[in-house]
Amino acid sequence: MKRLGFLGIGLMGSEMVPHLLKAGHEVSVWNRTPAKATALVEQGARYCATIAEVVAGADVLLLCLGDTAAVESVVFGPQGISAHGHAGQLLLDLSSIDPEKTRQFSRRLRSECGMGWVDCPVSGGVAGARDASLVIMAGGTDEEICKAEPVLKCIGQRLTHMGPVGSGQLTKVCNQMIVGCNAMVIAEMIALAQSGGVDAKKIPQALAGGFADSRPLQILSPQMASRTFEPIAWRVKTLVKDLETAVKVSRDVGNSAPMSETAARLMGAHGAGGYEDKDLSTLICMHQENK
Repeated sequence: MKRLGFLGIGLMGSEMVPHLLKAGHEVSVWNRTPAKATALVEQGARYCATIAEVVAGADVLLLCLGDTAAVESVVFGPQGISAHGHAGQLLLDLSSIDPEKTRQFSRRLRSECGMGWVDCPVSGGVAGARDASLVIMAGGTDEEICKAEPVLKCIGQRLTHMGPVGSGQLTKVCNQMIVGCNAMVIAEMIALAQSGGVDAKKIPQALAGGFADSRPLQILSPQMASRTFEPIAWRVKTLVKDLETAVKVSRDVGNSAPMSETAARLMGAHGAGGYEDKDLSTLICMHQENK
């Protein structure tokens, strides 16, 4: 049993923490909006009013935050993790953020307080977090990955060590290029099926097991076909952020990413039209706003 601190109780974090509690870990939680942690406290988590309090009571800290800026603020802000951490502690960043910034953050954290860093973004969405079936791609030293593994296995079905710090985030960028472009094409496909007179609700069944099949297809296409946009599982703004990161990282290493760039532009325009905080299934509205 480890003493864990979990910072960031959003769509994903709220589903991960119960698995850590069920595994017997002591879990302290913190969130900018305290009310989001109420259900977890009822399940046995301990709410902390400050980041300092979380750090003081934990051997391993887990972050699940919205973007690179949020991670930087929580870790290096005036009352952040770095100000209160110490050698021997380990930070596991489950967020999806910029790979190069991750490498910089890791070096800075180790320099300022001696704490180790493992970047371990996840894939599988809210459903995967709820079922503890996430796939986890990690970057870090062999020693720190070994220390992280028993904790991460509580929330996922598979952990793959991809290389040094930053490798997990770069792998997640690759993952999101596929997910984001796939989601855009699924919306186009459902719109075409419906406009052409096909019963689009049968698409997942018809394509299951074929080369076009995927988990996004099985999840998104029924929602798009029936225009069921709740509960929210994947926010549009999250995929926009990840696709924009993919384009930036590709440019930084001299690669082109025309498909991801197009998806980022189109999905960004969709988000700017009032859908940023809506589910990814609302992409169908780009094609059938009045249908």
